[in-house]
Amino acid sequence: MNAPTLPTPPGRRLLFLKISWGIVLALALVIRFIPDLERNFSAWLTALLFVLGGILTLIWFLLLGRFRWTTRLCGIAVLVLLRFAAPRVLQVDGTVNGTGLPNIVLRHAPRAPSTDGMVRAAPAATTNDPLAADTLQFLGNHRDGVIASGTLSTNWTLSPPRERWRVPVGAAWSSFSVSGNVAITQEQADDFELVVARDLATARTLWIHTNATRFFEWQGGIGPRATPTIESNRVYVFGGTGFLDCLSLEDGHALWSRNVLRDTHSPNLTWGTSSSPLVLPDSVVVTGGMGKGPTLNAYRKSDGEPLWHSGTNPASYASPILANLLGREVILSVNGGTFTINKPSEGTELFSFPWGDGKRPVASQPVVVATNRVFLSAGYAIGCVLLELKPEAEGRFSATEVWRNRTMKTQFNSAALLDGFLYGIDDGLLACVDIATGKRVWKDGRYGSGQSLLVGDRIVVQNEDGTIALAAAKPDGFVEFARVPALPSKTWNYPTVAGRLLIVRNDKEAACYELP
Repeated sequence: MNAPTLPTPPGRRLLFLKISWGIVLALALVIRFIPDLERNFSAWLTALLFVLGGILTLIWFLLLGRFRWTTRLCGIAVLVLLRFAAPRVLQVDGTVNGTGLPNIVLRHAPRAPSTDGMVRAAPAATTNDPLAADTLQFLGNHRDGVIASGTLSTNWTLSPPRERWRVPVGAAWSSFSVSGNVAITQEQADDFELVVARDLATARTLWIHTNATRFFEWQGGIGPRATPTIESNRVYVFGGTGFLDCLSLEDGHALWSRNVLRDTHSPNLTWGTSSSPLVLPDSVVVTGGMGKGPTLNAYRKSDGEPLWHSGTNPASYASPILANLLGREVILSVNGGTFTINKPSEGTELFSFPWGDGKRPVASQPVVVATNRVFLSAGYAIGCVLLELKPEAEGRFSATEVWRNRTMKTQFNSAALLDGFLYGIDDGLLACVDIATGKRVWKDGRYGSGQSLLVGDRIVVQNEDGTIALAAAKPDGFVEFARVPALPSKTWNYPTVAGRLLIVRNDKEAACYELP
């Protein structure tokens, strides 16, 4: 007579599941605490581990869990149903954060087409604002992330920033530029790319310029990326699909317009054209698209006629800057795989240095350290380098590396220099690096794919989660004085400091604060 078969104890039935998830969680914990492991790689590796855990759970359920076949078939039916139902119920709304992991949300009902983008507001008088000061372009008036300002109060508990206004805005990763009492940014409204001018005192719309175009990419989302540049009575704007517009500051009407990608027969960048226009005495310079160049493109300021196209590399997501190196005015440009120095008058390439791998996006601005030294940095584990330049024949340059390491890995952020020390967001944490040696002095705080500006001897940090923090720009150690919940959702836009006013925005709303 055969002995009866005993049921498998529940503990043994779950053993495979316990071991599998124990290994997954242990590895995820190890990844979390590996020093200087690149944040994007860490996030994707952790996500893959949990996907592996899900696959192992499914194997256990189908083969090792000793469930009835009817139960297993019901489980398979539920998975098949979810497979077909999920796309109808859920959608990808950009990314969770700068790591690129998809943000899964409930699918929204289609919106009725808006006519907001087709309406031009009548020009309106602005109110004089004694707290305001001009911030005419991306990263401040000198495009270096350093804002001249009086000392900011560090006690935001006693004297918090006072909210002046808050308004909904169309999607874009642009920032504000300010001239007098006018604040200008880019937005998207359905199929229209907008340039919107607002009264700095009240946020009242002064005028809207529209282009019938729309950029979308699932990670970066909808809308333009670049910040307008203001010079005198003109506004120069570069949209996400390659439109370069010169507008009247007074009422927003177009003085001239070019489609740079069409002019150069270039496909758009993966995440859209993103450079803020560099305005020179006789020209305006922007970057190009993908393919074999041109990398830089100059147009005549007066009427938009092409002046020169230069370079054979794809563009990237940084903006060209004007600098004085070795006694000469030159254009510096971080591109897709190179860093170049060009002659402003005709675009002649005077120097090229391999930078990045041409595959991962490079968005950080070069930092002029001295008349013969330039600092470069990038995220995605690329790191940073300090170059020392030397003059060569025919006005060209050569360079040697003073040092190269990974002590500063800026993703969307650009480092700024104060008294021999660089301050920037290194792979999600605020860091201070000695420019002479390349050694990291400190690294602390968690700001994700945020942004930072040097304001006097303070650092204004736009956290990726929307909060604004104030920290010390001192090599002695990391000190965060205070923070305020300025915006309630993911923010990749640079903050703008215009005198005592702080203007912040993301892809949903904008707000203006008076700084104590």
